[in-house]
Amino acid sequence: MASNNQMYNENTLKLGLFSPNCSGGMAITKIPERWDASWENNLKLGLLADEVGIEFILPIARWIGYGGDTDFQGTNLETITWCAGLLAATKRVSVFATAHTAFTHPIVAAKQFATIDHISAGRFGLNVVCGWNKPEYDMFGIELADDHETRYAFGQEWFDIVKKIWTSDEKFDWDGKYFKLSNVYGNPRPYDGVPPVMNAASSAEGRNFAAKNADYLFTVLIDPEMGKADVQAIKALGKEQGRDIGVFTTSYVVCRPTKKEAEEYHEYYANENADWPAVDRLMDLQGVHAQSFPKEAFALFRNRFAGGHGVFPLIGSPDDVAEGLATISAAGFSGTTLSFVDYVKELPYFAQEVLPRLEKKGLRMPVA
Repeated sequence: MASNNQMYNENTLKLGLFSPNCSGGMAITKIPERWDASWENNLKLGLLADEVGIEFILPIARWIGYGGDTDFQGTNLETITWCAGLLAATKRVSVFATAHTAFTHPIVAAKQFATIDHISAGRFGLNVVCGWNKPEYDMFGIELADDHETRYAFGQEWFDIVKKIWTSDEKFDWDGKYFKLSNVYGNPRPYDGVPPVMNAASSAEGRNFAAKNADYLFTVLIDPEMGKADVQAIKALGKEQGRDIGVFTTSYVVCRPTKKEAEEYHEYYANENADWPAVDRLMDLQGVHAQSFPKEAFALFRNRFAGGHGVFPLIGSPDDVAEGLATISAAGFSGTTLSFVDYVKELPYFAQEVLPRLEKKGLRMPVA
């Protein structure tokens, strides 16, 4: 394990920041203070994450927005170059690159990722995406397979090539179903062994892929009881592969001095000023082309999509938010991502008020 990578620290509940590379972040809202995903703001956020002890930053690999009045996530920073820039500018935080297997050749990808890992002295992480958003594939002129089995078979071959480049001492040929390669070799290798690997999946094929390849699997949390069963099922899949997988989920935060203030702000941005055409477009695409969200999420939580892309809400006072995070931990999750309407303005208050409460609960250590 890479000793410089915060994904390997001793905190019981690890925290990350999700989707700051995309306009709007995770909040599908029309309010003026919605997230501006400029490089300047992302750099400020990376330095803040370093300062307060957040473990990682995770981007969404987006190429086309979701329309609506705001074209939600239509302005987006490409995740591999974004990752390199943030890691060069920070000292502590781990930063992941989110890579579509179909959009980057595995030889190129292996070299890019190893280079970034050296830039950061081992703080790089890889989030593998095997494909879901058909309009993006159409833009690239690539056919998106209708079945998950084909998508993950391609992704498995892609990842096997990347990993073999990282670990092989000799040149090798590759005669696979999707790739025919000759005299493959890559140097340097990653900084200190294979970097941490993430994968988000709800389909059976996706979870099997993650059980075999990923250190961390991301899954959507609908409620704590369902989440606990989900964690146990994923852990069992990992054990079948002889692996111990960390299970993460995703959440969005509205933290204010009182619960009333937090709920009023949530009502303001995620209901009164939601970008509903963009919400419905996202929900339609997720339902038709992906299995990232269980069917229950679409039936019950349309407002969650406006508030934070459909992920688990943490809304209330610092005590409420800390208790919600403790509940996530008690369900067996190793960590969660966080998103805010304005990451740079809201993260300092979260760090000042919520993180000490998590330390008192024994879920996190004080920042050195």
